[in-house]
Amino acid sequence: MEKEDMKFQEIFSQYNGEREELIPILQDTQAIYGYLPEQAMRAIARFMRIPQSQVYGVATFFGQFYFSRRGKHAIKVCLGTACHVKGAGRLMEAFEREMGIGCGCITDDYSFSLERVNCVGACAIAPVVMVGEDVYGHVESKRVKEVLDIYAKDS
Repeated sequence: MEKEDMKFQEIFSQYNGEREELIPILQDTQAIYGYLPEQAMRAIARFMRIPQSQVYGVATFFGQFYFSRRGKHAIKVCLGTACHVKGAGRLMEAFEREMGIGCGCITDDYSFSLERVNCVGACAIAPVVMVGEDVYGHVESKRVKEVLDIYAKDS
């Protein structure tokens, strides 16, 4: 954690604490921690001289920010309309069975987390699964283990 804290202090050295710098500071912080820990949110508020509620207000407005630890490989199963019609619910269940965790949870070794998203904007290749920034289309339940195995080697 000490190494991460040093990196976090490096972030502040790149900014002046101006209001327009809040989103880049949040992005840089999340890049270090993988999410936005409460201690970081407090430090950002102090650095920028704004109420912590404003920092949270901006961070909660954007879907790119997370407030709890995620797995090294964050798996997102799209459950939007097109994906739902193409069997995304069964696909989510297959991931839950194979991983041994529920939606919104993280594996004990922090290798994987599983979450639902409402739409990834790739309806033509529904159902869609994202692992980090990698997009998989036309995913069938029988391919779940295959997708997980790709990333298990890197965990």
